[in-house]
Amino acid sequence: PTIWRGPMVMSALEQMLKDVAWGNLDALVVDMPPGTGDAQLTMSQRVSLAGAVIVSTPQDIALLDARKGLNMFKKVNVPVLGIVENMSIFICPKCGEPTDIFGTGGAEQEALRLGVDFLGGIPLHKDIRTTSDDGTPIVLEAPNSIHSKSYRSIASAIWENVNKQRKVPPIIKGL
Repeated sequence: PTIWRGPMVMSALEQMLKDVAWGNLDALVVDMPPGTGDAQLTMSQRVSLAGAVIVSTPQDIALLDARKGLNMFKKVNVPVLGIVENMSIFICPKCGEPTDIFGTGGAEQEALRLGVDFLGGIPLHKDIRTTSDDGTPIVLEAPNSIHSKSYRSIASAIWENVNKQRKVPPIIKGL
């Protein structure tokens, strides 16, 4: 495995943003590692962001990283659109029984405490991984599943918050 340090991350991120012919987009979603590292800072400094969505699992230790990320985005004037709780419950693929193996509600409580929107929870289920691995998102493979409904609800809430924040920004400044 390759370990990417600050300059490599920043170079790859800038290359992705300026060398890809994105065309006309309604939105560009960039999944980033948790925390407050070089990738997040570069993104917030080089791109006019409509907002950031903080994703965390329900455990207290994960919420510490989420809180740091949220505070960093606030410091650099990137609107925080809300918090999503990933792996909010485990749904048994055999019987469909939900179990909160990682706890539940931690991200919702954190959102309330920090004064940001709680956007929803994503259940932990094998079908989310297998459909993604096969190249078809769960929302297309099983559009009526609880997983798809969660994703669509969260996407709608994010889009609504983007539209409340400000007009759609130019995607890249200074590149």
